[in-house]
Parts: sequence; structure tokens; C-alpha cells
Amino acid sequence: MIRATVIYHNHLINGFKLIGHANSANYGHDIVCAAVSALSITTVNSLSSLASIKPQVKQDQVNGGLLIVKIPEVHDYVKKLKVQTLLQSFELGIKMIADRYHRYIKLNIIR
Repeated sequence: MIRATVIYHNHLINGFKLIGHANSANYGHDIVCAAVSALSITTVNSLSSLASIKPQVKQDQVNGGLLIVKIPEVHDYVKKLKVQTLLQSFELGIKMIADRYHRYIKLNIIR
């Protein structure tokens, strides 16, 4: 099972954590894993490319499918708006996956 956590601080999303494997199908056919992977990788790449920030990323695909993304403090208003829009999009996407495939992914939101 994938355990996904979206972390808020002062009413803003400042990171997320994914750990585990969905195991909804054999390797290469696991659509839950593929969806979560595509969503998370796109979010990290978008934070860098579109919002021009460098998120702190820790990953370990071998030992439990770990991805931890932390957002540095952003002072520029426009940049902060872009960051939050991308992170809210991630949260929406992960909620939709968790709602549909609740046997394979559990979502926790820490406010």
C-alpha cells in the first residue's frame, strides 16, 4: 500500500511524502503506481521548471518506494502563488487516486 501525506504549515502546503508500493498488479501493469509516480514526478519537475524553486527531494525507490518533497520558504508573491497552485493540483490528483483506489493508497493530510 502507498501511504501518501500532504503537509500544511500556516495554511499553505509545504511538502508531501509518499512511501510504499501499491501492489495493485504485477510490475509494469500497476496503474495505481503509475498514476502516483506520474503525478508526483510531474509536480516536482513543475515546481522547478514553472515556479522556479528548488524543492528538497529525498527518494529511495529500492527500500519502500520513498519520496519526500519539502518546499523551501518562498517570499516572492507570484512564485508562492505558482507553488501553491502546483501543490494544490497534486493534492487534488492524489485525493482522486486515493478515492478510486482506496485499497492500494491511503491519504493523510496534516494541517
